[in-house]
Amino acid sequence: MRDDPALRGRPLAVGGRAETRGVVATCNYEARAYGVHSAMSSARALRLCPQLILLPPDFERYRAASRQILDIYRDYTALVEPLSLDEAYLDVSGVERCRGSATLMAAEIRGRIYEEVGITASAGIAPNKFIAKVASDWNKPDGQFVVRPEEVDAFVAALPVGKLFGVGKVTAARMSRLGIESCGDLRSWSLADLTHRFGSFGARLYRLCRGIDDRPVAPERPRRSLSVETTYASDLPNVAACVQALTPLIEEFGGRFARLRQPPSINKVFVKIRFDDFSHTTAECSASGPDERLWRNLLDTAVNRKSRGVRLIGVGVRFAEPEPSCDAHQASLFPAEG
Repeated sequence: MRDDPALRGRPLAVGGRAETRGVVATCNYEARAYGVHSAMSSARALRLCPQLILLPPDFERYRAASRQILDIYRDYTALVEPLSLDEAYLDVSGVERCRGSATLMAAEIRGRIYEEVGITASAGIAPNKFIAKVASDWNKPDGQFVVRPEEVDAFVAALPVGKLFGVGKVTAARMSRLGIESCGDLRSWSLADLTHRFGSFGARLYRLCRGIDDRPVAPERPRRSLSVETTYASDLPNVAACVQALTPLIEEFGGRFARLRQPPSINKVFVKIRFDDFSHTTAECSASGPDERLWRNLLDTAVNRKSRGVRLIGVGVRFAEPEPSCDAHQASLFPAEG
């Protein structure tokens, strides 16, 4: 839309072609009005909105814009933690610009992104990363929202539980059956009860529903995994067909792995399968490096978990967790840009 004004005001999506089982990567607000959203199949998106303009991605242009945006962020603080091409956390506590006001800095940054990159941006300003991320969605596509420390308790209490990190549709539905709709409802559950009901995730729920998030902004986040995957135009009918499709995937993975400057230590390899009914499974095992033999064995295990055709195969590795640092910086104010 930035580069072709003729596309403005028309339903537009970026993604793969419908005939190759493409998926929508993102779409504009005109398309969303028809129910189109990211991760939806392109075929379904076109059924919902027949006039949808579907364009292929152009990652080189996205990376160029991302570099420009990150350079703007780093004019304000060195503590920038990118989440994706177009989203990041900034810790501006102690920054003197804009009279030390995170709200004014966010407004100035958004203005610079529009002037220098040609796109709009939204921002959330809050005392921690969780609340800043939620707030950044509040006034999209071109606005900002601030949650002051004294407003955190009431702001979080009113949030639907679906806003909590890790609570997807299945977990939210499970909570609804338990009478939990909001973070305020969740607060009536003790830590012991949440842990009993939701396992180790219960402790995280207990903290987040109270607006507690102590994670610092980490400019250099360690990579946890590396993988490649392919969705096939026609379902692969059996293990033999999947094994045949594995070789080009492994070659593609090898190329990506070779481009890592200092690859972390590997502790697992895995194979991901999505069946023709959209269910998925992952098989993994311990390993010290990429291993074609192990990938083939894991593929056999994963495919045989269901007697169905296979629409997607992925292969990858998981990296060993880095040694914990005893010198972690504790930040206190995070505007989230996105």
